[in-house]
Amino acid sequence: MAELPMMPVPVTIKAIVPETPSIRTFYFDPGIPSSPGQFVMVWVPEYDEIPMALSSEHSITVQEVGDATAALFRLNVGDRLGMRGPLGNGFTVSGKTLAIGGGVGVAPLLNLTTAGKVSTFLLGARTRDEILFAPVIASSCNLHIATDDGTEGHHGFVTDLMDGIDLDEFDHICVCGPEIMMVKVLERLKRAGIADRGQFSLHRYMKCGLGICGSCSMDPHGLRVCRDGPIFTGDDILESEFGKYTRDATGRKVYFPSARPEGEIKEEKTET
Repeated sequence: MAELPMMPVPVTIKAIVPETPSIRTFYFDPGIPSSPGQFVMVWVPEYDEIPMALSSEHSITVQEVGDATAALFRLNVGDRLGMRGPLGNGFTVSGKTLAIGGGVGVAPLLNLTTAGKVSTFLLGARTRDEILFAPVIASSCNLHIATDDGTEGHHGFVTDLMDGIDLDEFDHICVCGPEIMMVKVLERLKRAGIADRGQFSLHRYMKCGLGICGSCSMDPHGLRVCRDGPIFTGDDILESEFGKYTRDATGRKVYFPSARPEGEIKEEKTET
């Protein structure tokens, strides 16, 4: 195995593209050759280092959710960032592939799509203004859109679109988005007896990104999202913490609303 990078490499922001009211794509140089689904640890000077999926070898697509991403949003063309990567594994596909993405989770699926490896893409967003990369995706594969409020495409959740296709036709189903959404996808794949065909891009709090610190380890088997993932097959996470809770910077469990025991803290947005 190649030696993992330990120090951030400086990159220069070449362009900043507003994608939605809350999401921007930052194009940088030099690029980082990677496989679709891999990520980088992005050092925002004077703030923090956070994991970000690559939307291309020259870009990260970011939603503002906390202090570090807010600091990133204040940067301008010509400013510099530090990046370590690529890290983790990527999507492994062959044959006919279905992609399912929601919100900013569409970003790590973009590389896969533009490489011509996706046959059908189910794209979800809260509203029309939050739909990400639709024209690019539509030029590469068969695109179906769902919005929570019905302002574009199907009125409902992106998982509803799964009812209109034959899942058994696909050799691989690649998924990224809010964990609650991904849980619903996995439930449907399990009912269809094809959980092993699912490939899920997971998000957890990370410190090192190298599999050393254990901050992103998942119960009960200790799978490290940064090193063993971030892409996991559905059968690998069926009996895990997936869809139940994550952990914050202190290691405390942060439960999703549907799985929260009485007295425990609820799931909150993180910069992972």
